[in-house]
Amino acid sequence: MKRLLLISPLAAHSLMGGDFFFRMPHLGLLRVAALTPQHWDVHIVDEKVETLDLGQAADLVGITTMTPTAPRAYQLADHFRARGSRVVLGGMHASKMIDEALTHADAVVVGEAEGLWPRVVNDFEHGRLELVYQHDQAWPDLAGLPTPDWNRYREKPYLPVHFVETTRGCPIDCDFCSVTSAFGGRYRNRPLDDVMAELAGLRPFDGLLTLKNCVFFVDDNIVANRAYARQFLTRIADLGLKWFGQASMNIARDDEILRLCQRSGCVGLFVGFESLSEETLRSVGKRVNHPDRYLEVVRRLHDHGIGVDASFVFGFDTDGPEVFDRTLEFAQSAKLDIAYFSILTPYPGTRLHAQFKAQNRLLTEDWSLYDGARVVYRPKQMSPDQLLEGYHAALKELYRLPSIFGRLWGNGSYKNFFYPMNFGFRSSVRKLSAAYRRGELSVAASKPLATAA
Repeated sequence: MKRLLLISPLAAHSLMGGDFFFRMPHLGLLRVAALTPQHWDVHIVDEKVETLDLGQAADLVGITTMTPTAPRAYQLADHFRARGSRVVLGGMHASKMIDEALTHADAVVVGEAEGLWPRVVNDFEHGRLELVYQHDQAWPDLAGLPTPDWNRYREKPYLPVHFVETTRGCPIDCDFCSVTSAFGGRYRNRPLDDVMAELAGLRPFDGLLTLKNCVFFVDDNIVANRAYARQFLTRIADLGLKWFGQASMNIARDDEILRLCQRSGCVGLFVGFESLSEETLRSVGKRVNHPDRYLEVVRRLHDHGIGVDASFVFGFDTDGPEVFDRTLEFAQSAKLDIAYFSILTPYPGTRLHAQFKAQNRLLTEDWSLYDGARVVYRPKQMSPDQLLEGYHAALKELYRLPSIFGRLWGNGSYKNFFYPMNFGFRSSVRKLSAAYRRGELSVAASKPLATAA
């Protein structure tokens, strides 16, 4: 029996890397495992929850890459190739940096695995592995996706939540975001019967009753197609779920959708506010957002018992040093259940990266620093040190105890979900702040990853 090793590498520092309190499951590798023929022995290792045995044998190694994990992925790829394994790289970063990835891998999978991975495995079995596997013009059909086997994760110390997708793609195409180029400029919907069958097959995690039947819908905008969303939310209303998802601020203008979200068990939505400046939003292509409506959006969601996880980005060309206090004041006065702050990061493959590179504003292309917690470019209206210091000061203030209790007290959202979430973020922020104080998050402190041995 052939052995396949699938690896999710670890990014050291960031709220979504090694410092993050909550260990979230990796849906993408479950999907790749489900696409692999049954006569293969498949083993998944996620470095954020377990130690990778560098001495284990594998015929084929698949490694997924996000930009901040790319150096670690390359290190692991070099290691396993030296041991005689064939290595395939995939994921967002390798898909955008194909030539770079090929210097460390035998093959690169570009884009979504559906329609490609079975061909990769078949070619490997017949000794004809190609360098690059990518789709033609059409995006993969989402009908009939193989069901992820969550039993593979039962023994891993993940947060007890299932990840499920109902759509892919995003037409908004912001300058700083790579989702549109990765998943297409329109929303593709999975057949509702397929989604319902997947939900029906989920088995609650044992021993954590407060999170029983908890699902995170990973769609970039779960209510983008209103007709589809109405049918979907109506059908899941009797499943007894507690679910979290992502949506645009336009959801607050649709009373029917809000009622359906509430009835179907929605406890919270991630909303990409990004900035309180209309000028900023227009300059980066996020014209669907209107800051003068943000407070009303939060109020409407709270009125339906739905918490708000709002994201904001610091360091746009229109941002001056006042952006930190202004954003923090809004987060507290609006009683945001959670707010996620990040530093603007010009990921490869985005228009922002091309723009900053053409303007000679990039400070480094050490991808391990592209984690949203460090400054890798020259801002326009403040120094890199001001941006880094302001970011950490705002995060620290947001997750002080008075801020947590002040934001959550009396806002009508699902407290059993958001109090633990805030204290988890507080723990993460304290670790991140400690790394900042030690000088580990500045560009000048960049250090190569340890060599695998």
